[in-house]
Amino acid sequence: MANKLLSEVLAGIKPSKEFEKEVRRNIHDVLVSLNKNLKGAKAILGGSGVKDTWLKDAYDADIFVAFNYRPFKDKSSMLSDLLEKPVKKCFPNASRVHGSRDYFEVKQKGFTIEIIPILRIKRAKEAMNITDVSPLHSEWVNKKGKSFKDDIRLLKQFCKAAGVYGAESFIRGFSGYACEILAIHFKGFLGVARNAARWDGKIVLDPGNHWKRKNILMELNSSKISSPIVIIDPVQADRNASAAVSQEKFSQFVDSCRAFLKKPSKKFFEAEEVDEGMLRKRAGKNHLAVALVNLKPGKRDVVGCQLKKVFEFFRDSLVKNGFKVIEGSFIFRQPGMIYLIVENKKLSPTLEIVGPPLHVGTHVQKFREKHPSAFIRNKRLFAKEPRAFTEPEKFLEHLENDPLVRENAGSISIRWIS
Repeated sequence: MANKLLSEVLAGIKPSKEFEKEVRRNIHDVLVSLNKNLKGAKAILGGSGVKDTWLKDAYDADIFVAFNYRPFKDKSSMLSDLLEKPVKKCFPNASRVHGSRDYFEVKQKGFTIEIIPILRIKRAKEAMNITDVSPLHSEWVNKKGKSFKDDIRLLKQFCKAAGVYGAESFIRGFSGYACEILAIHFKGFLGVARNAARWDGKIVLDPGNHWKRKNILMELNSSKISSPIVIIDPVQADRNASAAVSQEKFSQFVDSCRAFLKKPSKKFFEAEEVDEGMLRKRAGKNHLAVALVNLKPGKRDVVGCQLKKVFEFFRDSLVKNGFKVIEGSFIFRQPGMIYLIVENKKLSPTLEIVGPPLHVGTHVQKFREKHPSAFIRNKRLFAKEPRAFTEPEKFLEHLENDPLVRENAGSISIRWIS
């Protein structure tokens, strides 16, 4: 039954031949245009495009411009500057995006193409930047994973639906490459699900058999193995390909695998669409705040973290000021979305402040000076002060103008639905 279900899911997530031809035609045009203007470097397709592990309706692609190693190995920090002129000549509207090594973003016929400068290397130890290793990842996936391309697609979609896909710091889930390694190592999607369902405690995988019988956790730097799952990169023995995965996302993934095996269903591959109607139902009689956030331009990871910061600031400030936040989250898109479900309960007009115990003399004096109306209860000082805000609507409106919000977001529009 599971195999039939997976075949049906695959039919809905695998790019059609027509769509694939269209994408490859567009990419080919970009590659030809770039290579006509490059010296000592060559533009090549990278990412899920060259590995053939991409999903339906994927309108983005990675193109690596590989600079010859010997002439450019001492100019690693200059590669972005060297690439800028030919990129701008081919695509005048290309934008430069800051990163560990700056890259360029091009909008072309409805597609977003990232043009990334790298050094052409043969071994991972030659890399001057993590992006230099990417073509080696592609080579490994294409060599070891010929029979598992569709399983990789299934695993990626499964992770997306579970909310655990993406290594960005505002997600902290499984990267596309981590999914590829898992699907190949466990010989298919079902192999991953069955093994993950049994995971308990810290998981260590070494698909490339780099460390053989050695204790990997003793060999690697502690900063590289702090994640709940350690997947040794098959092409780079000292790298954890799952270093970004948080405990929360790891647990979500394991729980999703267990639930899927218990009762297989297509719903495990369908990402829940968050809309106002669904949120209204969840909120019930409680207050619902929906904020649309105009995101600032920039690198996806940076912009996503900015949206997360604003969400956490709103949520934590509400809680700190006595409001009960029942549920809340953020959705990364443009405009970004933040929602908060707050208990429908007006706060008392006064706030009780807990002071120091009576035996702590210095602190007692300072507390009395700050709160002249302080009183004693159970050998401790307390004070009552008027609340600045008793309703979440007005409090959130006040928070909109906080410097943290202005620093991390453009304009914000907040609507309350009671």
